[in-house]
Amino acid sequence: MKIPAQISRVIVGLLFIFSGLIKLNDPLGTQYKLEEYFEVFAEDLPRFHDFFMSLVPLALYFSVFLCTAEVVLGIALLVAYKPRTTSWLLLFIIVFFTFLTFYSAYFNKVTDCGCFGAAIKLTPWTSFSKDLLLLILILIIVYYRKKFRPLATGIVVIISTIASLGIAVYALRHLPLFDLLPYRVGANIPAQLKPSEPLRYQYVFEKGGKTYEFEKYPSDTTLVFKDMIVLNEEAKPKITDYKVWNDEGDFTENTFKGNKLFLIIKNFTDINTAALPDISKLINNVKGKGVEPIILTSGDSGEIVNFLKQHQFTVPFYFVDATVLKTISRSNPGLWLLKDGTVKGKWHYNDTPTADEVVRLVK
Repeated sequence: MKIPAQISRVIVGLLFIFSGLIKLNDPLGTQYKLEEYFEVFAEDLPRFHDFFMSLVPLALYFSVFLCTAEVVLGIALLVAYKPRTTSWLLLFIIVFFTFLTFYSAYFNKVTDCGCFGAAIKLTPWTSFSKDLLLLILILIIVYYRKKFRPLATGIVVIISTIASLGIAVYALRHLPLFDLLPYRVGANIPAQLKPSEPLRYQYVFEKGGKTYEFEKYPSDTTLVFKDMIVLNEEAKPKITDYKVWNDEGDFTENTFKGNKLFLIIKNFTDINTAALPDISKLINNVKGKGVEPIILTSGDSGEIVNFLKQHQFTVPFYFVDATVLKTISRSNPGLWLLKDGTVKGKWHYNDTPTADEVVRLVK
């Protein structure tokens, strides 16, 4: 049984490292996912509502800790560093993750667990099955933990911890090293709002206790419709919720015309106001150079009007759903540059570009 134990150790170690690194690349994404879980639990378990809501402000700290732990424990497992402690910690984490994915799947809550960040999307039941398999492998590891011989000292674990935290800090102070989101640089937003090919459907009907499936809608009116399934899921639009509007109507299509520099303000509670002078200077300098500055926000009209007066911004503003803005920009405020609907630039407020840089990108 030593061979299954060694195979389990390698599989679990590599998967934990991969999962942790993917999420450390974008710790805010995991934060949003944890906040979603806390809010769901607060709603489903009203007796513990205040407890779970009190965890929401701590979600970013939990995110960095959990993602770092995945990487460090994965490396510790591969080098067999303190196998007893490592294996029990892995078991604790996988039991926690298995519970979350089962809850998501069974109750149809938080339908994307974020197990591999934005890199790989898994259905709730697929996520649960994956965690169940890992649970079995980790139980094998726990059983044979005394058989593993250390391959390295604790310095490897220390270095991996420092490196993991460094990746997280960089992503938080700038932007993810690898942008895997649909609003990344180079992406064409209008194209992603449409299917990549015509969608094909399977229509499910029932009659006389029997189920019938058709790829074309049947003309038989005696059949009872049950379900409609998309056969080519991969062709579905990558973006389905991008909408821009103001009190006068929809502005979505206009965002794809010409050169637009968007100032993204996700909310007004945790916005970094220290970055606004540089951003204001940039906005004033790009005016008249073929780039139209616009504010996109999920705040209400009163908040944005007060903001414009307080910081002396003279640019139009439009509204976008808060979740969409979180996906577009991991920074608050953030900058997003489009040329005819194609993303030409994204910046964290710590990396505000010059007007010349912006103009050069849209030439």
